[in-house]
Amino acid sequence: MDRTSPEEVGADSPRSHTSWKRFALFCVPAGVAVGGLLVAMAQGALAASFSVSGQEFKISADSLHGEGFVQYGWLDQTVRREAVPVAVAGIREAEIVGLCQSVLTEFPIVGAISLRLTAGDQGSPVIAENLVIDMSQMGGDAEFENIEIGRDAGTLDKGPRGAAGFNDLFGMQSDVIVVEDLEQTARAATAGTFRLADLNLGISLGEDECF
Repeated sequence: MDRTSPEEVGADSPRSHTSWKRFALFCVPAGVAVGGLLVAMAQGALAASFSVSGQEFKISADSLHGEGFVQYGWLDQTVRREAVPVAVAGIREAEIVGLCQSVLTEFPIVGAISLRLTAGDQGSPVIAENLVIDMSQMGGDAEFENIEIGRDAGTLDKGPRGAAGFNDLFGMQSDVIVVEDLEQTARAATAGTFRLADLNLGISLGEDECF
């Protein structure tokens, strides 16, 4: 997607630890700002590389270790040009252990059908470069190194190239992010490189989600 263009961390304490059971850092400061973004989208100023589907999907992992992390608010859009607010998490280099991704779809007569993917659970982690996830929720136990909270989203520079938001809006970044027992609900994900060790993809009747 074209995205061109947490606050008290003591000077003596570059590391912080936070337990997230409900995580949603998406933040636009006022309704006026939101309205302006919607107008920009309607005029095509926020063109994305692809339109998101009407479905969310779930991602979980035993652990994630990332180098170069940024987070900021954004708006995705559907093929009907409907705005979808998301929190964008960008990681320049990531290692993921015990990855699971699932999508649940309800069909008439047939009922629920689950598509589930797993990888990185047999000793070799999943490797991702320039990973960007557009999410609506995230949970887990997280630790950051050298975190900056409340930085202008337009000036973020530690994540993947081009991963920054709009000027004057909320952003955060850190040198390192580590999350244990990760759970995310997402709308989209992109990566420059995505290496899935021990990939297993299956589809089944009924509910078989990652969490």
